[in-house]
Amino acid sequence: MTSEQRATPSGEMHPGLAQPPLDPNAGALTVRLRRFLTPSAIAYGLVLVLFVVGELLSPGFLSTRQVLNVLRVASFLGIVAAGQTLVVLSGGEGIDLSVGAVMSLAAVMTAHITQGRDALVLQALAQILAVGFALGAVNGVGVAFLRIPPLVMTLGMSGVVQGLTLLYTQGIPKGRAAPILNELVTSPWIGGIPGILVIWLGLAVLMSLLLGRTSFGRRLYAIGANRRAAALSGIHVRPMLVVIYGTSGMLAALAGFLFVGYTTTVFLDIGGDYVLRSVAAVVVGGTSLAGGVGSYTGTVAGSIVLTLLQSILTTLRLGEAARQVIHGLVLVLLLAAYGRQRALRQ
Repeated sequence: MTSEQRATPSGEMHPGLAQPPLDPNAGALTVRLRRFLTPSAIAYGLVLVLFVVGELLSPGFLSTRQVLNVLRVASFLGIVAAGQTLVVLSGGEGIDLSVGAVMSLAAVMTAHITQGRDALVLQALAQILAVGFALGAVNGVGVAFLRIPPLVMTLGMSGVVQGLTLLYTQGIPKGRAAPILNELVTSPWIGGIPGILVIWLGLAVLMSLLLGRTSFGRRLYAIGANRRAAALSGIHVRPMLVVIYGTSGMLAALAGFLFVGYTTTVFLDIGGDYVLRSVAAVVVGGTSLAGGVGSYTGTVAGSIVLTLLQSILTTLRLGEAARQVIHGLVLVLLLAAYGRQRALRQ
């Protein structure tokens, strides 16, 4: 035994004098765990946990009917959060606070244009998508060319759109959902699955392909990571931002269009609850608020998590005030936890 390996009186090796050999597999195991425990994977794990908790609190919560209902309600948040994901990924502290107002305007336009007639549904869809993209593009112009901070620009646009909604309706929403919209949201279409879920699935596939397999997606991540470096590499940052914010507005309008089929009637602030919830869904799904890191796959899980949380609180038959307080506290804890997972960021 050398002088550097003297044992302590108890017979143990002194920790400061000798170290056990390092396990070469330990580092590889840590890397594999980090690859598996991505924010998206954690979010989907949380979905499973919440479903189990719901079943324990209310037997039948895991029935096919209830699961489909949860997913149906989550789909509207997921569609709004798709555009929010693009904005957050673009960096520059990007958050779109106008999505709720755009969603509300689209809903009242849909009911007003269709007046309950299926023949006018496609006309309403074309108009609301065009209006949504135009309003979002104005946000993009303000952020990209006028250098207005996204929070300020989109908050101001939210007020403008609310004013336009009042002007359009004269304060009294008119019209009702076309029957085909109601069937799309509430009735089984393909294999017992409501059409709204098929649309959401299609959107998820398109978003995944857009972000992971196209030059647009690569440029978006580059802009979010470092706008100056992206510009120096030849990416047209400003036009990209206009398209990104325009797409966010268009997807918010699409959610409003479909939401009319769920409620069958409209009110002026139908999308108000979706502003902060869409941001929370993006963050819970693992997208960094700093931009450049994240995926829509995670946002899908985040949307389901928030919907499940609300559904469980409703199952507990708590009062509205208690549900709001508990929902807010849990949401803050989730966001705080995900905000600190820098080592797990994708």
